[in-house]
Amino acid sequence: MRTHDVTNQVPPLVGLDVLGADAALDEAVARWVRPHDADGAAALHDLGRLAGTAEVRTWADQADRVTPLLRTHTPTGERLDEVEYHPAYHRLMEVAVGEGLTAEPWTRPEGSGAHARRAAGFVLWSQVEAGHLCPVSMTYAAVPALAHADPAVADPWVAGLASRAYDGELRPRAEKPGLTLGMGMTEKQGGSDVRANTTRATAAPDGPLAGDTYRLTGHKWFCSAPMSDGFLVLAQADAGPTCFLLPRVLDDGARNAVRLQRLKDKLGNRSNASSEIELDDAWAVRVGDEGRGVRTIIDMVASTRLDCVLGSSATMRAALTRAVHHARHRSAFGARLLDQPLMRNVVTDLALESEAATVLALRLAHAVDAGESELGRLGVALGKFWVCKRTAPMVAEALECLGGNGYVEENGLARLYREAPLNSIWEGSGNVNALDVLRAVAREPGTLAALGKELALARGHDAALDAAIDACDEVGSLAVAEDAPWHARRVVERLAVTLQAALLVQHSPGPVADAFVASRVRGEHGAVFGTLDAGLGTATVAAVLDRALPA
Repeated sequence: MRTHDVTNQVPPLVGLDVLGADAALDEAVARWVRPHDADGAAALHDLGRLAGTAEVRTWADQADRVTPLLRTHTPTGERLDEVEYHPAYHRLMEVAVGEGLTAEPWTRPEGSGAHARRAAGFVLWSQVEAGHLCPVSMTYAAVPALAHADPAVADPWVAGLASRAYDGELRPRAEKPGLTLGMGMTEKQGGSDVRANTTRATAAPDGPLAGDTYRLTGHKWFCSAPMSDGFLVLAQADAGPTCFLLPRVLDDGARNAVRLQRLKDKLGNRSNASSEIELDDAWAVRVGDEGRGVRTIIDMVASTRLDCVLGSSATMRAALTRAVHHARHRSAFGARLLDQPLMRNVVTDLALESEAATVLALRLAHAVDAGESELGRLGVALGKFWVCKRTAPMVAEALECLGGNGYVEENGLARLYREAPLNSIWEGSGNVNALDVLRAVAREPGTLAALGKELALARGHDAALDAAIDACDEVGSLAVAEDAPWHARRVVERLAVTLQAALLVQHSPGPVADAFVASRVRGEHGAVFGTLDAGLGTATVAAVLDRALPA
């Protein structure tokens, strides 16, 4: 054999039908989308095939490698405050917006399955490249918050946010076929404590905007997607923290006083420009009542947290796909990796984690369609904590399945690994979400009742699962106990795993549900992936692996 001959290397993962190869997601589309919107379900399959093409994967690599460039001034010294992206970023955005992944579901009739359709599309397209989905997510999530604004202000914006036309240029809202919206909450002194923000809002009723206008002055520590057409921001008005809509370009064509100070040099999410901005007497329109800004913005946060669950489940699925593909084609010690018992244990374990995340994420999106607000309130907080928290260790394990090949950039897993921690931080880190679960249970007892109703649908399948469901009834008293914050993570983990198990019992094949219950509920599992008990049996393992990625 000549030294330059290539043997035992894995073929490129191109031409994959990302939806058709994902049984759990495909079944969720059939369950919660197709009965209401057959055309929308068909379009998702088209998107899944597009997501697996070599051309689209090239866009993703280009957008990630050639990071956004900040241009603060023109060559002659005037303020410019623009971000320049690689053309591939705009191609990715064109597809995302063109597939209705922004705010369109809020304009569709109730019961149309629009939020589940959009959620499935978000999972598919996130597996291509996650960074550009940040402005897509914020644009989707802005509509519930804008419902608090004067309709004369909100309606034109909502129409633009729901459009399937992407326009990345900075122009007045009325001149654009479609709009994107960002958010600016965090400040350097406050972090998650947005009530500590110091940005000031002063009433300015004679400004160049329609509505209750103000001038804002302050510094925002994290403002992602600064080329968005507008932002929802918090600032201190006379009555306290208040929500504002801050346009990037005013109606008369003048640039608003939004100064881009620098772009963050981030671990991952590199295609997305995250910036620090100064608001220098910038014009904004009030959204909701003065002093009620945190309550107003919570409606946006709930939707972006749902996207955190969706995006993390997508990252898990993309990592699993690469691990299975590699193990199926690579041989060591005389056998394919996927035929070796310990590797089968690892990959089966990863497949269980991925399917549980996917089914939970799509069930939460369906809850939006179904008007199940109490289940969504608690379920999204649970999913945000648990699924996002599980993503980083799962991607690390998938990367290890590839060995050294996983650690180099060209295989895609290195980018997934850098991306994996993000959603656990964004929209409140683990502690914030765990405490939010306790707050919801204590203040809104209907949320725990709604969760109990969903869990009850899985009763009778397994005695250990029944006991876990019974234990969830005790969470109400635990949430108000004096030491509740100390135990918050443990309580939330138990609730989340029980919900995932119940959903798999309802919606996934028996081998998947049984293996998940045995390992995650009965505790037949170690502290790391790949420690499934031998009692599962070879038939169950084979069924899970065959489902994970068709040969």
